[in-house]
Amino acid sequence: MPKLYDSIIIGAGIAGCCSAYMLQQKGQKVLLLDKSCVAASGGSGAAGAFVSPKIGKGSALQELTNEAFEFAKDFYLKNFPKYFHQTGVIRIPKDTDDAQKFKIYEKFNDSRYRWVDKDELESIGIKSSDDSFCFEEAGVCDAPEICEAMQEQIEYMQIDVESLEHDGNYWLIHKEQLKSKNIILATGYQNNLFDMRYMGVRGTWGTRGDFYSSLDLNVSMHKDMSVGANMHGVIRLGATHEKEVKSDLPCKKEYAESLKKKASAFLETKDLKLKEVFCGMRAGSRDYFPLVGQVIDTDCMLKEYPSITRGAKIPFKHIKNQYVCNGLGGRGFVFAPMMAKLLAELIVDKKEIDMRVNPDRLFLKWCRKL
Repeated sequence: MPKLYDSIIIGAGIAGCCSAYMLQQKGQKVLLLDKSCVAASGGSGAAGAFVSPKIGKGSALQELTNEAFEFAKDFYLKNFPKYFHQTGVIRIPKDTDDAQKFKIYEKFNDSRYRWVDKDELESIGIKSSDDSFCFEEAGVCDAPEICEAMQEQIEYMQIDVESLEHDGNYWLIHKEQLKSKNIILATGYQNNLFDMRYMGVRGTWGTRGDFYSSLDLNVSMHKDMSVGANMHGVIRLGATHEKEVKSDLPCKKEYAESLKKKASAFLETKDLKLKEVFCGMRAGSRDYFPLVGQVIDTDCMLKEYPSITRGAKIPFKHIKNQYVCNGLGGRGFVFAPMMAKLLAELIVDKKEIDMRVNPDRLFLKWCRKL
């Protein structure tokens, strides 16, 4: 007989692991699936995994990001303190023009921060003449380790799911004899299981290099690129944001070495020796907000209501018990815990999803471009 679950989550990056964890915390019987190992590929596999606020002029995306930061920080400290290092994160202006903008950004810093001047930056080995923000409650996650810690509490199978079928009551994965009331797709930028064209999910390639170092660096920082604090003799550089890359590439050490060269502009890097290179594709949405909620039945909507492409407002029809948690972009470890909480509340408590992250927001605009 097929094994029955309340929810099956496909994709074991940080989005999938958090979704599975939150659903299990609400009493569901869950199964986590991935074609590879946990957090071994995609954006989570290459993530710098910074957990820090977003600075800016007070946009809606900044507000949501900083809500998610506060939630993620507390979530990791409470549940996985071994793998969340509250090193603090210093945000350094890119140049003189950017330094002037920091004065504007200051009033929109909802998270606790302080200014760091040139002398203090120099005292910790940072070469910069511009005053910077220091978010002392921010930090860095051990990306695969924190995902693996979540997965240890959840049933997991390594399976490449090629297709899904719904029998009217349950989702079926025939080859492995699995069935579930709910299916949650946390598949990242690659997907062949549902029509997500309206969500505009696209990949951004990133490379991270881990370097052995004796540098006494006890704080993390960001200036065009991320530099993690020295933990156990290793400093992490990256990850990059290479939008021109459209498909997976092999990881090459020269990519990581280029990060070292870039970091040398504001940090002493002579003793850094490459330990390992990671690379992967982050998944972002069309409007940079996460995608969390039900999936619209695109084929049905276009066939039954062709006027929708001309701007008609028709009630959406969703695929029964199919959900998505995707599009977390370069801030996956910031967004994932809060997005997973919202998803679990939607599925278990039937709580309406926050419209800022509801994928429905993108459907009509997509239809009008057909």
